[in-house]
Amino acid sequence: MSTATTPGSGRGLEVRSIDYVPLGERHGKVSHIGPLWFMSNAQIATLAVGLISITTGGNLIWSLIAIAIGVLVGTLFMAAHSSQGPQLGLPQMIQSRPQFGYVGALLVWLFAYLQYAGFNIFNTVLAGEAVAGSVHFGSETLWFWVVTIIAAAVALFGYDLIHGFERYLTYLTIVMLALLTVAALTHLNLPGGAFDLGDFHLVPFLGQLGVAAGYQISWAIYVSDYSRYLPPESGRGTFKWTFWGSALGGIWVMFLGSFIAASAGKDFETIASIQDTADKLFPGFGSIALFVAALGLVSVTALNMYGGSLTLISSIDSLRRIRPTVRIRVITIAITAIFSLVFANIASADFLANFNDFLLLVLYFFIPWTAVNLTDYFIVRKGHYAIAEIFHPNGIYGRWGWAGITAYLVGFAVMIPFFSAGKLFVGPAAAAMGGADISLFIGLPVAGFLYWVLTRHIDTAAELRLAEAQAAELEEASNSHLEP
Repeated sequence: MSTATTPGSGRGLEVRSIDYVPLGERHGKVSHIGPLWFMSNAQIATLAVGLISITTGGNLIWSLIAIAIGVLVGTLFMAAHSSQGPQLGLPQMIQSRPQFGYVGALLVWLFAYLQYAGFNIFNTVLAGEAVAGSVHFGSETLWFWVVTIIAAAVALFGYDLIHGFERYLTYLTIVMLALLTVAALTHLNLPGGAFDLGDFHLVPFLGQLGVAAGYQISWAIYVSDYSRYLPPESGRGTFKWTFWGSALGGIWVMFLGSFIAASAGKDFETIASIQDTADKLFPGFGSIALFVAALGLVSVTALNMYGGSLTLISSIDSLRRIRPTVRIRVITIAITAIFSLVFANIASADFLANFNDFLLLVLYFFIPWTAVNLTDYFIVRKGHYAIAEIFHPNGIYGRWGWAGITAYLVGFAVMIPFFSAGKLFVGPAAAAMGGADISLFIGLPVAGFLYWVLTRHIDTAAELRLAEAQAAELEEASNSHLEP
């Protein structure tokens, strides 16, 4: 199987990537997961998610309700994926091989990489605008470069630096968000009927709920990347800290987005409206808030580069077996950084509309994947995998996992009539409901149930025996030394 160059020590450059983390290298506190996922949501891109209902005709109170429901539902699935990391000691996307096959997993890895790169384009644009607006020095293009270089350096050092960076940034961000919340509650003028429960509109409500849930589910392809070094017994704690960290960060910041958008109306502009709201509390706070927000965007950009690197390495390994060396990490992080930087410089000015459509596309592509992956982990195989076989092209999981591929494609297909992706596509069922999007509630059960039906023949007891027989060899191989 694939092994690292040297044992991970938590110091200097991280040497592991898609390979298994042996028990001797497990470290860290499960409570550190909470700040990481709080911080990942406590940034400007998340704030933009809270605008969907307001900008499509909904009022504030129903927007807040939709956000809360959507975030809690989406985070439930995301946190379930996070609990897989300590048990398996593997990055998230490499775990798709038992369901989709050694080569078949490329199907979902393509979409995963597009997500990493896509979010980084938006994050880089927002960070550049935020820094330029706060320091009043240099062009946005200059700050695009600065943000990208810093994020790439953090991603290169890897797991421990990312955790530390997010943890300490959390304290600063909480102070900024608390002050920004005070400014929003005490200085913004809301339109009449903002809290009228009788003013309910189904389409904006479902649109906001779906995008909020999709935004949280979109983190599902990341989560095990940042829990895989924890001890195996950390699964339950990982779920709780991931859930509450991400949910609280998401709800808080999306609520702020709704408040600010409801007050600004048609005059809303992401960076300018945040700065204007903050400055209402005291002069100069707008620049401070934007700078802190930019740091948050740098941190999440680093997460995307790190995850994008792991996904690229996984994809290459499925086509041609490679050793996951530090050199490969450097190359794949550089590719992801360059891709994001180039497209950030040519991104459309119609940011909010494009961001909304992008979030919906992310939701559509990953709903059937999350259903298949979680069904396999919690119901079919109950968390027991022959991990060494995941790295064998002709191992027990095969090159093509037709059960997973079939369930994924069918789950995606039945969602299509219910898609309501703004200017991109509105399915016939969604059109008949006035544009309401309920595809989330169609794809999840269909893909999950179909995968369960198609895997009833799997001899999980034999797989477990093989995993136990290979356990000692797995640990020994993972601790071996290879040349960089």
